[in-house]
Amino acid sequence: MSTELLLAFIAFAFVTSVTPGPNNMMLLASGVNFGVRRSIPHMLGISLGFMLLVASVGLGLGQLFERLPVLHDVLRYVGAAYLLYLAWKIAQAGAPQGRDNPAAKPFTFLQAAAFQWVNPKAWIMAIGAITTYTPQDGFVSNVLLIAALFALVNCPSVGLWTVAGSLLRSWLDNPRALRAFNIGMALLLVASLYPIFVDTGLL
Repeated sequence: MSTELLLAFIAFAFVTSVTPGPNNMMLLASGVNFGVRRSIPHMLGISLGFMLLVASVGLGLGQLFERLPVLHDVLRYVGAAYLLYLAWKIAQAGAPQGRDNPAAKPFTFLQAAAFQWVNPKAWIMAIGAITTYTPQDGFVSNVLLIAALFALVNCPSVGLWTVAGSLLRSWLDNPRALRAFNIGMALLLVASLYPIFVDTGLL
């Protein structure tokens, strides 16, 4: 891979990772409700789960979805349903559930990693990385390089949202303010489904 292509890919990875999406909305809420330390497994799960997704798309999964378009539709609807469920859970996370109760738990590493497979934005990012920035010469090694680099760029990028959430904790000491914030995050998560609804003709 040339230096120019590598730098272009790193820019692509950063912009797509740091811009709003389901992962970042959930990490912002997790930073507010649980703090940075308890959200670290969530962050690592996103990055490593996404790395596996990118590698799988590059090594043949993308072709499977091209041959069987119905799988893409199933994944899209399952992902949308799960995002709606997560939005509901975030909206319900007032101060007693998320912030002051040690029994409350943020996303685990495995939950965050598994979520990438039903996250519409993650699929768009993975397909874009493979189709646009992966040279055909030495394709397999380039796929693995792209996947690893994406994870390295992704983790600190999404971590910024967790840190931002943790910085808001002092501003959201009031249970009403925290509840309003969580409801706002839930609505933004639902809004991230807009492209899916438009694409399927539901809007």
